[in-house]
Amino acid sequence: MADDKDVLRDVWFGKIPACFTLSPEETTEREAEPYYLLLPRVSYLTLVTDKVKKHFLKVMKAEDVEEMWFEYEGTPLKWHYPIGVLFDLHASNTALPWNVSVHFKNFPEQDLLHCLSNSVIEAHFMSCIKEADALKHKSQVINDMQKKDHKQLWMGLQNDKFDQFWAMNRKLMEYPSEEGGFRYIPFRIYQVFVHLFILYSHCCSMKLH
Repeated sequence: MADDKDVLRDVWFGKIPACFTLSPEETTEREAEPYYLLLPRVSYLTLVTDKVKKHFLKVMKAEDVEEMWFEYEGTPLKWHYPIGVLFDLHASNTALPWNVSVHFKNFPEQDLLHCLSNSVIEAHFMSCIKEADALKHKSQVINDMQKKDHKQLWMGLQNDKFDQFWAMNRKLMEYPSEEGGFRYIPFRIYQVFVHLFILYSHCCSMKLH
């Protein structure tokens, strides 16, 4: 995989056109214009939306501004899911641009984790990297990397720098043929549980009656 540079570039530079609009629940001093942005599929919402926040803060009263969060058609969007995953889960059949609502109050505590700084995103990202390497290499690769290597990996993602990121990520993707390959292939399954819960409840109701 580490040698398939053209494929890796295509995946890295995949973008989703999005239209951010301020929720009608927010109190503003004047009408807020929508904000359009190309979102990198491999990044995180709270990492690439500083411009969105600055845009809407221009029309907000300071006392009405709390933590920013995003919603699509009534569903709060989890910042710790990659943007591409969020889009595929909730909006893959919708017309582009992806219409995302922006909120600055009434944070949905039961649905979302708080994210007050980029350091929170960095900690989550590095935790995922370490989990994957534990499965692939018994954590040998990530433990052999220096702190500056970890930082370069993160900064490559944060700044959308393909070469900077892959200079470090290549080590994590190397196939140890002398050891018979990866110990395990890590993958993560994302599901929208609300639909499953509704279906399950409906089936139980039918059985009871």
